[in-house]
Amino acid sequence: MPTLTLKITPPVDATRARALATALTSLSTTLLGKRREVTAVVVEPLPAGQWFVDGRIPSRPTALLAIDVTAGTNSADEKARFVAAAYAELQRQLAPEAGLEPASYVQVHELAATDWGYGGLTQAERAAQRQAPATAITATAVA
Repeated sequence: MPTLTLKITPPVDATRARALATALTSLSTTLLGKRREVTAVVVEPLPAGQWFVDGRIPSRPTALLAIDVTAGTNSADEKARFVAAAYAELQRQLAPEAGLEPASYVQVHELAATDWGYGGLTQAERAAQRQAPATAITATAVA
């Protein structure tokens, strides 16, 4: 289901990375209705000198969070609530005093069900498999 990629600078330790992954998984579950057991979070720390805003190294922590979801599975309001809550969580964990660099972003990427999946099946194939038994039962009942 969803994959979240979090790029951050400065780097954080493993304990903080896990706390971020846990919080972001919870937000995707509660706000977007995604299944926790197939939610993946990748934390990519970037050292100073690898992230620039307006050609300069930011003086405050900076984050770029992208979540990939299947197109059409969430409303605009759900996505907006996720963006706001995820940004607040990043700020709470990464920069509670000074705040994040203003050029920190949360992105929701919608991918067609035919264009991604997990466990070797696309999301479209999974949807078709879920509908197949209902179709077979209906066809048998009609015959």
